[in-house]
Formats: sequence, C-alpha cells, structure tokens
Amino acid sequence: MSSFVTNFPLFSIVLSLLCAVITSILRGRAARGLTIFLTSAVAAMNLSLLIYTASLGTATTYMMGHFPAPWGNEIRFGVLEPLMTLILGSVVLLCVLGGGRYILRDIDENKRASYYTMIDLVQAAILALSYTNDLFTGYVFIEICTLSSCGILIIRGIGRTTLAAMRYMIFNLLGSGLFLFGVIILYDITGHLLMPNIKESVAALAATGEYKLPLTVTIALMSIGLSIKSGLFPFHFWMPDTYGYSTPTSSGILSGVISKIYIFFLIKVISSVIGVDVFYESGVNNILFLFGLCGMIVGSISAIRENDINRMTAYSSASQIGYIYMGIGLSPELGLLAAVYQIIAHALTKPGLFLSAARLVEVSGNSRKFVDLQGSARRNKLAGVAFTVGALSMVGLPCFMGFIVKFLFADAAASYAGIKMLPALIALAVSTVLNTVYFLRTVIRIYTPNPGIKVRLYASAQKAFIFATTCLAAINVFFGLQSGFLIDLLQRGLELL
Repeated sequence: MSSFVTNFPLFSIVLSLLCAVITSILRGRAARGLTIFLTSAVAAMNLSLLIYTASLGTATTYMMGHFPAPWGNEIRFGVLEPLMTLILGSVVLLCVLGGGRYILRDIDENKRASYYTMIDLVQAAILALSYTNDLFTGYVFIEICTLSSCGILIIRGIGRTTLAAMRYMIFNLLGSGLFLFGVIILYDITGHLLMPNIKESVAALAATGEYKLPLTVTIALMSIGLSIKSGLFPFHFWMPDTYGYSTPTSSGILSGVISKIYIFFLIKVISSVIGVDVFYESGVNNILFLFGLCGMIVGSISAIRENDINRMTAYSSASQIGYIYMGIGLSPELGLLAAVYQIIAHALTKPGLFLSAARLVEVSGNSRKFVDLQGSARRNKLAGVAFTVGALSMVGLPCFMGFIVKFLFADAAASYAGIKMLPALIALAVSTVLNTVYFLRTVIRIYTPNPGIKVRLYASAQKAFIFATTCLAAINVFFGLQSGFLIDLLQRGLELL
C-alpha cells in the first residue's frame, strides 16, 4: 500500500493535465463538474500522501520511468509538499464553489469550458511546482501557470481585465525571463538540472570559491524573477487591477494561490537547489528583506488611500507578500518558518475576503465604493461575517491565523542577533497599525446602518457560497487556536526540503 501512495504525486499531475484536455471539449456545466471532481480527488490524494509522509518521517524520491539523470525526471516529497498542495488545491476548489454565481454572470457561456480548463492547468502547475525535483521542469510549469492564470483573468472580457492582463503578462514574463537566465547560468556552471545534483555541485563550488560571482548572479536572478511574479514591492502595481476587476473566483485563486506557489517554489529552490547556507552567505536575502519591509508599509498605505473595496483588498496583498519576503530575508530557521506559515494563512484568508466582498457589492447596487457599501453586512449577514473574519485575521487579532503569523515574525525578529532585528520589529508594528486602520474602517463601514439604501438581498444559489466561506473561516479559526500542530508539520517539512 505504501508504494502505491508514493505514486499519488505523479497520478495527480497526470490527472490534472488529462482533465484539462477533456474539460476543453465539454460544455460549461459538465466542465465545472469535472473541475470540482479533479480538485476534490487531488485533495484526497494529497491528504493521503500527507498522512503517509508524516508517519514515515523521511523524504521520498520517485524516479519517473526508472530512468536516471540526465535522461529521466524525478519527483520528491517530504511533509511540506503534500501539505502545501493540499491547502492550495483546496483553496482552488473553494474558490470555484464559492464564486460559481459570478462565473455564470461574468463569463460568456461559450468561454466557460475554457475557463475551467485554465483552472485545471493551474492545479497541474501547483502540483508540479511543489513535487518536481528537476529545476527545468519547474520552469516549464512556471510558464504553464503564468499563461493559465492570465487566461482566468482576461476571460471576463471587459476593458479593465484586458488592460490588467497585459500588465500582468509583462511583469510575469519579465520574472520568468530572469528566472530562466538563472537556470541557464546554473546549468552552465554545474552541468545538472536535477535539484540534488545541483545542490551538491553548488556546495562544492562555494567551498572552493570558484564561480562565486556567476553563482551570486544566478541566485539573484532566480530570486528576483520569482519575487516579481509574486508581487513583491516595487513590482506590485499590477495587483489592484488584476485582483480587483477579475471575477471573484479568479481573484481568490490569483491572490491566494498563484502568488503563493511562486514563493513556495522559491523557498524550495533556496533549500533544495542553492542550499540554505550558500543562499544566506550570498547576501541576496538582504535585498529580499529590504524590499519586504518596504512592501509591508507601502502596500498598507496604498490600501488606506483606496475608496474601492476590491482594490483595497488587492493592495493589502502587496503588504502581506512583504511579510513573507521579510521572513525569507531575515533568517533560515525562524524566519523561513514564519514565511511559510504566512503563505498558508494568506492563502486561506484572502479568497474569503474577495468572495464575501463580491456579495457585499451585490447588495449595494453593484457599487464597490465604501460610501455605497455602508450597511451591506446587514443586508447580507453571511458575507459580512465572512469578511469580518478575514479582516480580523489580517489585523492579527488573537484566535485567528493572522495573530500566529505576527507572533512568529516577531519571535523571528527578536531572536535575530543583528542589525535586522530593529527594522523588522518596527516595520511589523507600523504595518499592524496600518492594517488595523483600513480593515477595521471597512468593517465598521459595512456594519453601520444606512436606511437610505434599500437593495434586494440575493438569496439564490447560496449553498456553495455558504460552504466555501464557512470552510475558509473555520480553518482560519481552527489553526488560530490550534497552531501547534501546523507549526510542527511546517518545521518537519522545512527540515526535509
């Protein structure tokens, strides 16, 4: 049975690619059903694999076709890979379920099958980037993820999404190109594409001091390339239109899943390709740390200045991405742990904010302006509660994942015996205050009575939305109260990377 479970990563990737092909020839409703089946089946396989690897306590390498390098390819997984794919894949499923009404409203009937095809490809990219043990295979699926994520954005077919897709594609192709240059240089100086072989060669080069400059340039290119794609300051200006004008399902997937899989792949490159010691000795982490601090502050200030609930929520993503890169740049132990926890917390929180915001907008005359949203939480109580849970988590109140995130970052900063400690703690404090300003302002606004606005409460097709938002909120509160189990899994997973 154990040998069968080790096949699940390959099964899930192949199943996702196969479903993408089949979905493209189906009609909208059947395509939706197949996508829901795919994401559910993949979640079940990842859960089984997580239980297996957690009990095993070691990482497993799966050689596809039993051909060794350089002809063959490998899949590798410990605890962190199935955990990350389980969470991100489940978020995709909940976004599809919770935003079903808006898919019907925003996307032409003849394009819906193509939309679900893109989501299937996103699912395949999540799996491949998490499980691959080959650096070039990772680049291939980075491009698949880029094209499919652009597809779920532009398919709405309004002027703002077309413009947003162009901007999104420019930034993402720039990031992909830098990453590819890094891969080419790394292959040239090591002669390998499999991650363990590269890591071994890089360690030998670092020990001798040979190719020090090309190696540092390579690390910088790959890190900056993936940081551009995930929206790190100052490359975050594509976020407001990308997240703000796409259909809510796409907003949830783009903000909660796509940006996080790029960051997780960067962490995997740091640990499994470059080596943690070599990466932190290169000094590139200091650049990520500085940009992360700037992103935490600039993203929050931009959110405060917004008068549009979707754009405000989008700018808050830039701030939250800054937290992750601050952690990566801070330290290889507690900093990386806090960064990975933030990846999970943000992935579970941000889609709920976009889905619930869409409902609040719907009962406010389809206006996204705060003045029209006044009292909207009273007109749609479920959406109001879901948005409030997400907002309180982002602020960092106890009982929510956001509190654990900020505690972990504060612990990592306080434990750092160096010049970064004070800037990290100051930025954390300032960002928390700014988060409180714009999220609590919004919560107060949506609960303030406004008898002058009378908009019919849309009650149809509520079950899927109730299920999706309830799951996201419940998981957030559960891990906010019982974080020890998740932190233990993350620590074990980082050790096995």
